[in-house]
Amino acid sequence: MKKTISFSVPTASLLKELPVLAEKGVTEFAVHDKAVAGNAALLHEIIRCVAEHCPNMFISLPVDVRLVTRQLVSAAADIYCSLEITLLGTEKQGDRDAVLLFDKKLYAGKAALLNEAGLVFGFTMGWGQQAGDTFKHFRDRLDFAITLYPNHIDFPQFELREPSPKPTGIYSSKDMDFSCGMAFACRSFYSAGRAVPWFATVLKPLKITPSSFFADFDEWQQCNNCSYITGFEPDEVPHRELERMQLHFLKEKYEEKHKEQLFTAVSDMVRLNGAFSRVVAEGEECELETSYRPDDLLSPYAADIAKFCDTTCLEQSSVKVFAGKDGVDYISRN
Repeated sequence: MKKTISFSVPTASLLKELPVLAEKGVTEFAVHDKAVAGNAALLHEIIRCVAEHCPNMFISLPVDVRLVTRQLVSAAADIYCSLEITLLGTEKQGDRDAVLLFDKKLYAGKAALLNEAGLVFGFTMGWGQQAGDTFKHFRDRLDFAITLYPNHIDFPQFELREPSPKPTGIYSSKDMDFSCGMAFACRSFYSAGRAVPWFATVLKPLKITPSSFFADFDEWQQCNNCSYITGFEPDEVPHRELERMQLHFLKEKYEEKHKEQLFTAVSDMVRLNGAFSRVVAEGEECELETSYRPDDLLSPYAADIAKFCDTTCLEQSSVKVFAGKDGVDYISRN
């Protein structure tokens, strides 16, 4: 059972409701209250409450990036959770217009703490909502965010929690449309498509930025009637269908870049990781055929697809992916 509830102050309501919801069988819970994000004491209290009263509940918590400390990370590691961090710049008044500054060092350092601990986290970001924002700034933020390996990137404009931004002298209506399409492509391909384990690896041979890749995928979605314009909802589509879309588009991109010889490894990697994700998310076990051994595909050597294909022998394998005692496991037969 999935249920998303937004709480406002008084915060005592939230702490009282969590155990009650757990008793009613709610297994996933999301908090969207911005007051929670900036309150370190409350965040720790919520984490303590979940650990004590509903240890099997998965909870999404908004967190101000400055509050991501080793202490918070250590506490969050004891529960099932996702920390949701908003990517924001700092507005500074220039000689004539506002300038938007973005602290990459701050976000990179906090993401490193989260990745080191193996915590699930996501980013929330928008476009044209802050004074001084531009289309280039949005693309730069998106490209930078992907390098930090978030589990997902959310765009509140699609969830109607934020008003649509209005065009400005430095962020035209056309650029707003491009941003919307790019964001939706990211939501479809990266977030709903569960691409975080392999996205950077697969993108490297194409030698394009994430934002350019998403811009191309947005065009592909519009041509195939599965864009935001047609009301396509990636979160409501079975993951296997999204995976087919990913592979179809990736095949086109690898052919366009004359990297067809690498696509077999790309396909194996995408399908194997997809099977792992479905065991976790849907409890769906499966068998699949790969052209490379799964041990090789999951090794650090596969991070460089070109070198991997040059140095690794093709070896047809039948792989069974299933839920093991300590998590997702697999057995392969050659």
